[in-house]
Amino acid sequence: MTTPSASALAEDIGQRLKQARLNRDLTQTEVAERAGIARKSVLNAEKGKAQFDVFIAIMIALELTEKLELFLPRQEISPIQLAKLQGKQRRRASGQRKDKPLREEKSEW
Repeated sequence: MTTPSASALAEDIGQRLKQARLNRDLTQTEVAERAGIARKSVLNAEKGKAQFDVFIAIMIALELTEKLELFLPRQEISPIQLAKLQGKQRRRASGQRKDKPLREEKSEW
């Protein structure tokens, strides 16, 4: 089985958005007004050419945000990845220096 291209998947998602809109008996203009975007943005999204924030706005307007959990479930951090991240955490300075500051030397000015 071949993996579909990114553009093919985007077009498929656009068609699904269009069908969801039609199932709710809404026009592109009505969805655009509910989402606070231009009608052209809805048209482009239905063609699979939407920016991510536009896609989310349309999902909100169509009351489909609960489907996001099915679309892309939350991913748990693996113990190995967590260990790697903890090693890179910034630490707070202790306030104590090992070396004496250079300020103690007097300038010859």
